[in-house]
Amino acid sequence: MARKTPSRLEMRKIVEAADAQDAADESTGKKKKKKKKVTKRKTRRVKAKVAPKKRLIWVVFNGSMKEESRFPYAERAAAEEKLEQLRAKSTKRLYYLQAVKEEITDAPPAEESAEG
Repeated sequence: MARKTPSRLEMRKIVEAADAQDAADESTGKKKKKKKKVTKRKTRRVKAKVAPKKRLIWVVFNGSMKEESRFPYAERAAAEEKLEQLRAKSTKRLYYLQAVKEEITDAPPAEESAEG
């Protein structure tokens, strides 16, 4: 069976009666028990995770997805030149150039483009 919600008028009468009781207690000198204040539980803020910074580089791969060399994004011409050298060296193998995003770390990565 559903509960009947008290009307505002009934609730107000209850509050006024309680206030009148408190006033009567104060005038007679009775001490009333103090209720403990209920505090809301504080919610903790969760910091949003910051996405790591990335940079774009050119990578020359062979047909089996093995990395042959890496180049900074600004040096695409050098990457295409390396690709043509590898294709001229072996006509049967497949080589291709692809842009890859990598995370930026504190230490700079070893540049393989200078070696090969």
